[in-house]
Amino acid sequence: MISIKELVIAFVLYLVTMSVVWIAVYRFVESWQLHGLNMFVVGVLFLLLAVGWGYILSSMLFASKQKIQKSVTTVVDETLHELNIPLSTIHANTTMLKKVLQDEKSLQRIQRIEDASLRLRRLYDTLSYALHKEIHRIEKETFSVKALIEERVKNFELQARHIFELKLEEVMIHADKIGFEQMIDNILYNAMKYSPKHETIEIRLTQKKLCIKDRGVGMNTADLLRIYEHYFQANETIEGNGIGLALVKKYCDSENIEITITSDEGKGTMIRLDLEQIHS
Repeated sequence: MISIKELVIAFVLYLVTMSVVWIAVYRFVESWQLHGLNMFVVGVLFLLLAVGWGYILSSMLFASKQKIQKSVTTVVDETLHELNIPLSTIHANTTMLKKVLQDEKSLQRIQRIEDASLRLRRLYDTLSYALHKEIHRIEKETFSVKALIEERVKNFELQARHIFELKLEEVMIHADKIGFEQMIDNILYNAMKYSPKHETIEIRLTQKKLCIKDRGVGMNTADLLRIYEHYFQANETIEGNGIGLALVKKYCDSENIEITITSDEGKGTMIRLDLEQIHS
């Protein structure tokens, strides 16, 4: 994408060049005392010259950018495709090994590998979406929030680590579905990460108000003030990269979703999403 600075430089260069040419043409007309049809011809030639130079300048400015963008797009698509293959292979093999292994320690090791691969999958999906959003235009679509949440919860239930309690009404919205899905994944992942195993995570959806509540470690007031900062983690002893809620907030702002977070140390955290004013 062309920056404002580059556009300004190109515009100034164009003005300077055409000013010099105009002065030269004016001196030529003045010296030769041209008028009538000759003046009209000179004027047309100057206009054609101005248009031609503008076209050449814009072609020089935009051509290299388009070529670079096309190359970057190709590299990104190919790299993401190649990353997807080993992730799928790891998942397929750990699933198979869990079915044939009986030793408890071996099963625990396989589970750790599977958990790590799931984290890599989340990072892969986040990277893929972010790059796609920068390079391509994200198409919005109408979808069921209820169905999407049920699908994502089933995915997390495969880890058999937490209990999910759902009370969902049918709510349809028109938005960036992939971004919404990643937002839900980030919130649920945080709820699981900061809650004891087998603890209940409540999800409520009523009248376009979505509420996700955990019974985890919670946060104090100081932590809540910094919760949307990139790389900030309220509890640094728990593995993570501290960008989940920053991405959630960015998506909410882009779709006009009001987000509210309340938390008590030792009692848990509640995240409320108001979908009423979401951009269509």
